[in-house]
Amino acid sequence: MNSLDPRVSRLPQIQEPVSLKAPLDQFGTFEVFVQPKEGKPFQHEGIVHAPDIELAWVLAKETFTRRFTCTSLYVADTRDVYVSPLTEGESNAYDPIPETRESGIKKTYEIYHLAKRGRQHVHAGTVQAATPQHAMTEAKLQFNTGKTVYNVWAIANDAIRFTTPEEKELWLTLSEKKFRDASDYKGGDKLKEFLERKLIS
Repeated sequence: MNSLDPRVSRLPQIQEPVSLKAPLDQFGTFEVFVQPKEGKPFQHEGIVHAPDIELAWVLAKETFTRRFTCTSLYVADTRDVYVSPLTEGESNAYDPIPETRESGIKKTYEIYHLAKRGRQHVHAGTVQAATPQHAMTEAKLQFNTGKTVYNVWAIANDAIRFTTPEEKELWLTLSEKKFRDASDYKGGDKLKEFLERKLIS
């Protein structure tokens, strides 16, 4: 499965001999979205490879939230992420999206924007739509503010493995680990105190 991350897709393609792979000889790819703090939008953090979405959630938790603050995360199979064309320059990804009208049962889609090249996709909001294409149309109507958006993702809620309220307790013990920040050691202040003591003695 190819990565949806444009930083990866821009890498030069290496030509390899075409060969058929045996079934189940490699894991599927799952996209990981993390909410760093309550009230902050979810953002795309990367991918994990797993045999199913439940194990993908576990691996995502271990990979992306052990060293950084987090309040929630979710994962989705890469194949369930509907992606707009990636634009260049000042071109807005919403401009070429056609307006589609769909009938049928609507469901919730999560919409993500890539607002700056080299950054991660950030959650823009949710829409109600009958199909992924219709979700893109609804996103264009609701979230196209005129600012340049380079890429848009739409993911149906029923394809996402969310963190449950009970599971959020996993991160309650992971308080801010200031010992990882060099600034917390206040090295300059301690050096100044040490030198002052040396002068006094």
